[in-house]
Amino acid sequence: MPRTMQAAVFVEKGRIALREKPVPEIGPLDALLRITTTTICGTDIHILKGEYPVAPGLTIGHEPVGVIERLGSAVQGYGEGQRVIAGAITPSGHSNACLCGCGAQDGAGTAHGWKPLGGWRFGNTIDGCQAEYLLVPDAMANLAPVADRLTDEQVLMCPDIMSTGFGGAESGRIRIGDSVAVFAQGPIGLCATAGAKLMGATSIIAVDRVPERLAMARQLGADHVVNFSKEDPVEAIRRLTDGRGVDVSIEALGLQQTFEAALRVLRPGGRLSSLGVYSTDLHIPLDAFAAGLGDLGIVTTLCPGGKERMRRLMAAIEGNRVDLRPLVTHHFRLRDIAEAYELFGQQRDGVLKVAIVP
Repeated sequence: MPRTMQAAVFVEKGRIALREKPVPEIGPLDALLRITTTTICGTDIHILKGEYPVAPGLTIGHEPVGVIERLGSAVQGYGEGQRVIAGAITPSGHSNACLCGCGAQDGAGTAHGWKPLGGWRFGNTIDGCQAEYLLVPDAMANLAPVADRLTDEQVLMCPDIMSTGFGGAESGRIRIGDSVAVFAQGPIGLCATAGAKLMGATSIIAVDRVPERLAMARQLGADHVVNFSKEDPVEAIRRLTDGRGVDVSIEALGLQQTFEAALRVLRPGGRLSSLGVYSTDLHIPLDAFAAGLGDLGIVTTLCPGGKERMRRLMAAIEGNRVDLRPLVTHHFRLRDIAEAYELFGQQRDGVLKVAIVP
């Protein structure tokens, strides 16, 4: 067992670099994973740009697939050498937030008030998984075994974007026969499109401007696509729904423009499910909000985590209900992490997601 490892760390705004760090020491409830595959998330790009603050020297990344290398003395039900994943969100299972059924916000409550994102620790408050090894806290609440018949790339989307995208569809309370508009077909929006299909939506409208992403949206279940660079998406969706509006809209970009459009296409009593990460204040137009009298619902979702969530997502994959392997468009070694960040950050060469292997 080596004492040191290679890890991608945040150095300063505009710079994430490969560094040598000690292999983590684990506590009684922890597990040490040897990472076999991971990826880069849009949130990592926000960190790189200095738009989301993390401590210099922190290892980045929150989407791990790996093998258990070591187990804490109190961890039961797992074995060294077992293939597992852990969600991007790692709830403890015993906090107030967890016991209220909102494990994603684990640790959010403090004596000084409520702080969101409490359950997101990898690459945020503790070292993440763009490294050779990863410490997983509260292992019994977070490690989900991977079936031998599933490949790393089949389950790579489970820890974050699949859970987030599906979570947006679930929070929208999509019902059989619903019409749904999904704004932005990046990786999370594409997973929201797939999730809407699985939940029974029968008319799914995908909005983006990149032809390849709109084609992928059709592959994952979209019935109609709208290229917002060629037509007004609100008018197009109104036309496609015969003026009725959609039952549910999902906003997966995090901009005022898309949030407002997602609000405007709702039918009376419709529900806006917001997945975007917003960097400025949002403004709700009076007319689109029906002056607060339109029976509209607005709900937000942070990626659900924990081992049961991961089990359910892998069951959907193993049951051939969804195949997200086409989202992995590029492959890199960990030693080439800077090149992977440049490609993903610039959204070049049709990139959707990258697979990174140590």
